[in-house]
Amino acid sequence: MKYLKSALFLISLLPLGRLVWLGYHDDLGANPIEWITRSTGTWTLVFLCITLAMTPLRLITGWASWIKLRRMFGLFCFFYAAIHFSIWFWLDQNLNLQAMWADVIKRPFITMGFITFVLLIPLALSSNHWALQRLGRHWSVLHKLIYVIACTALIHYWWHKAGKNDVGTVMIYAVVILFLLTFRLPIIKKRLQLLRSQ
Repeated sequence: MKYLKSALFLISLLPLGRLVWLGYHDDLGANPIEWITRSTGTWTLVFLCITLAMTPLRLITGWASWIKLRRMFGLFCFFYAAIHFSIWFWLDQNLNLQAMWADVIKRPFITMGFITFVLLIPLALSSNHWALQRLGRHWSVLHKLIYVIACTALIHYWWHKAGKNDVGTVMIYAVVILFLLTFRLPIIKKRLQLLRSQ
């Protein structure tokens, strides 16, 4: 498990490494800021899907260690979301809080993106053993925010792509997330447990 987690950690850094490599070789396209923003946003959504996939994998295989990987992937989701937000705030808004807030109010897809990032913050901050012990049963309630985040992230992505008449990719992510969320339904969980016990 230790070696698997280390390998997956390094693999999860590859998207960032690719951005650094392309930036170093001046190969980020005609609009580097937009390219980096779009890439980090996409990888945030990818790691959100991977994080949501850990519970179904545990239910299907019965291997509890998937949950240990879930925390790491969840933090990578926040990591790429933080880069995504920072690029927008730093390079698009010039670290101007007033301009940032005006953009959040003015553009709905920015509003959804901002809400998604804000909701990710408490999950990232509480993804440790100390928070788990301190929060007790409230920890699991707090981390159910991931389901709200999945919805707001999809809406953010949908509105962004809809403005460019390109919603095909969004539909793929929506189907994947909906499929992963169905495993949380009690009837599905019970059915999987029965299948494993046979």
